[in-house]
Order: sequence, then C-alpha cells, then structure tokens
Amino acid sequence: MSDLTLSLQITALGMGLVFGAILLLWLMMIVLTALTTEKESPAEEQPASASAEVVSTPQADSKLQVALMAVALALAEQETTSARPLTEPPTAIVSAWQLGMRTRQMSEKGHSGRHR
Repeated sequence: MSDLTLSLQITALGMGLVFGAILLLWLMMIVLTALTTEKESPAEEQPASASAEVVSTPQADSKLQVALMAVALALAEQETTSARPLTEPPTAIVSAWQLGMRTRQMSEKGHSGRHR
C-alpha cells in the first residue's frame, strides 16, 4: 500500500468519526429535547373559537392598569427630563487605547518619559 492511499484512508476514517460524533450528539439532543419538554394536557387546550373571545378577569384588568400607569409615568418622566445627548469630545484628546499603545512603544524603545 502506498503512502498516499494510507493517508487518504486515515483521513476518511478521521472525518467519518468526526461526522459520526456530530450526528450522534445531534440525535441525543433531539431525544433529550423530546423527553424533557412539558406537554400540555388536553384539558388546557382551548378551541380556536375561544381564543377569539376576549376574556376579562380581575387579574388581567389589574395587569392592564399597571401597564397603562407605567407607560403614562414613563411618558411624563421623558417630557420633564433634563438629560441631553452628549457631544463628541474634540479629536485632540487621546483615547486610553492610544495612550497605552504609545506608552508601550516608548518603553520598548527605552524612553522612560523622564529627562535626566
């Protein structure tokens, strides 16, 4: 057997093992997902006509009122806030990244930053 055929067989075997392991993990994930999902009982399912009806409960009404009050409060606070967008600093300011890079370059060249 030549070296080329041996190397191709080893490559094919390795790729087969990798793809086989991937497929095995994929199947395991499908099985685990199927086993661990919560299934709805038939009593909890509602017919399609019931979903079109609006059901009003005291708990739903109180949640709606709380949501409406939160929106009204947020809108009122937004109108009275004094926060303004920040302007960009002038370009003469050196960023922390630039300062670090320049310091590293100077230390590599032997400059300590002090004059003797």
